[in-house]
Amino acid sequence: MSLLGDAGGLRPSEDARALQRLLDELGRLPGIGPKSAQRIAYWLLESDVETARRLSSAIMQVKQQVHFCPVCFSYAVRDTCDICADASRERSAICVVSEPRDVSAIERTGSYHGLYHVLGGVISPMDKVGPDQLHVRELLARLADGGVDEVILATNPDVEGETTATYLARVIAPLGVRVSRLASGLPVGGDLEYADEVTLGRAIEERRTI
Repeated sequence: MSLLGDAGGLRPSEDARALQRLLDELGRLPGIGPKSAQRIAYWLLESDVETARRLSSAIMQVKQQVHFCPVCFSYAVRDTCDICADASRERSAICVVSEPRDVSAIERTGSYHGLYHVLGGVISPMDKVGPDQLHVRELLARLADGGVDEVILATNPDVEGETTATYLARVIAPLGVRVSRLASGLPVGGDLEYADEVTLGRAIEERRTI
């Protein structure tokens, strides 16, 4: 159904089709419903051409330049991400997170100075996502050289996150690497992305061995 409404059965004009296309594309964005799509579309229509050009340019630039780091699978614009390339980071600790946005959340706390590994999701049988669909093999390869003393499991404290953490703890244990989990300062069922810096920082500092 068209978000522009029914014009009495008349064939939509070129203007109407162009606006509907924009509304349809905006509606594909996560968290954007019909009302939000309309507000954004009309804001763009009322903005000057330069505003639209900057937005379009920013989207194209990030799609062309940003890729996954081949080491940790976070976002990068060079060969590796800034964190993996930073010689001052502690190389003996790897914090395992589900998504690249979780790296930003932990970095904002200023409480962690080691490396990261992004799984690219969590184990979810309902969604047919198992360990083979995640970057688990690459994590184990990073641990194989013996330079890592601790792996911090920082998946979300929900059912899928706990399942993933339990699985990782089991497969990492034979390698002799200490495995810890973020402390319970995080709310059950919450997302790292929305945790405040104080709570998340305390959870990192008070992590527990599992």
